[in-house]
Amino acid sequence: MQPKPSPELPKSSSPLWLDRLSLPQFPKLQSDIVVDIAIVGAGITGITAAWLLARDGRRVALLEADRVLQGTTAHTTAKVTVQHDLIYDELLAHVGRTNARLYYEANDEALGFIRDRVSSLEIPCDLTEEEAVLYATTEAGEQKLLREYEAYQSLHMPAALRSDIPFSIDVRKSLAMPGQAQFHPLVYLSTLLQEAVAHGAKVYEQSPASDIHYGEYPEVVTCDGPTITAEKILICSHFPFYDGLGLYYARMQAQRSYIVAAKLGIEWPGGMYISVDGPSRSLRSVVHAGETYALVGGEGHITGQESDTEKHYQALTDFAASHLRTEHIAYRWSTQDLVTVDRLPYIGEISAVQPHVLVATGYKKWGMTTGTAAALILRDLAVGVKNRYTALFAPTRFHADPSLRSFLAQTVNVGSWLVTGKLDKPSREAKDVLPGEGATVQYGGQRAGAWRELDGTLTVLDTTCTHLGCEVMWNAAEHTWDCPCHGSRFAVTGEVIEGPATKPLVRLHG
Repeated sequence: MQPKPSPELPKSSSPLWLDRLSLPQFPKLQSDIVVDIAIVGAGITGITAAWLLARDGRRVALLEADRVLQGTTAHTTAKVTVQHDLIYDELLAHVGRTNARLYYEANDEALGFIRDRVSSLEIPCDLTEEEAVLYATTEAGEQKLLREYEAYQSLHMPAALRSDIPFSIDVRKSLAMPGQAQFHPLVYLSTLLQEAVAHGAKVYEQSPASDIHYGEYPEVVTCDGPTITAEKILICSHFPFYDGLGLYYARMQAQRSYIVAAKLGIEWPGGMYISVDGPSRSLRSVVHAGETYALVGGEGHITGQESDTEKHYQALTDFAASHLRTEHIAYRWSTQDLVTVDRLPYIGEISAVQPHVLVATGYKKWGMTTGTAAALILRDLAVGVKNRYTALFAPTRFHADPSLRSFLAQTVNVGSWLVTGKLDKPSREAKDVLPGEGATVQYGGQRAGAWRELDGTLTVLDTTCTHLGCEVMWNAAEHTWDCPCHGSRFAVTGEVIEGPATKPLVRLHG
């Protein structure tokens, strides 16, 4: 019998979470204002911090570059768990038992916070309690899983070691953690946002921040000119729009991964799953518009360092057809995660000499709990309350191992791509690019990026990233220009989608 072919992919990328959801809208910042706390970035950290601070009576302004809840938070799989892939054995080795336990407790408190808000505010976000399960399919993966289980035991974390998972996947070992959760992240956060507004928070959309200036108090400067002066500034944008001499672009690596929402051909057995072997596979279920789907994620790679991004969606679709008997892929989307050199997020003062500016970034793939934990920590730092997690997550920390090793590896990687990009000499001409197509081309004797709209309109861009000069690559699956060095992403017409770049690509034509 011939294997059943995989279902076709949707033509465009859009998260399931945004479908049939009406999000609140807010005005653009039109004039200078003064508040107690300015928060930049209306994702899970910024909105949670705004709710916490406004409820405590602080004057809060929340600034969003585009639309609220349509950035990284909208592209999550929304697992609410302290089981962050294989992490605890590594933490024991690099930061010690006390700090590894603090990492667990910070995320466990965040999980409890979300549960309590859903209950107390009666948020209809489909929060369900689930087991979180790691599974290994190879002997090497099994050994890693056994070491992780030993770390769980050392840290007194709940766990069950098993020999299988309830899918047609050949598994050697699995590690289950009870009492975790999943939910609809945008329903939860839109409710929290409206509660923050009810407590007096001011929200401004389509108001990108460009810099921070210092006077008696620091002020956020927006691209269009208006400023927000505040006693404390919380930078909760995915990548910090302001570096503050922290060199964040050199201390984090941007990684892309992919998700398909597959209509199930089997009954979902419960639970959330992630493989410890490559290629990575993440599984959870969601009920949407009366249908049950599996969210199948994985296929991670460094941003900008893959030329054929469509193949990652196809690999996930093939996996779903093989193991979940899916016949229809309803949604597909990708996301970008920032991974720090020691895999711990940066949460706290942006640098030792700028205590009025706080930052939260580098959540790996675990923004639901880590982003919430960050909001709780930033709230305490903003109002002068001691927080027991401050030292663990401080951006100014340095662990020689693995920080130095990872930093040096990233430096070599960046240098390699910088040279490779400059030597690239495309053979195509801009005039040969077809409608709906993007490509690197020769234009005026230089490397350029061309995009042709379906109506024939041609846009040609200088492919030199405006951050530090690497050459961006075309992302065919998402129709973006991605930088392989530090993860900046640009629209087909050159506008910045993701930092650290703050300026658009230079337009050569169109």
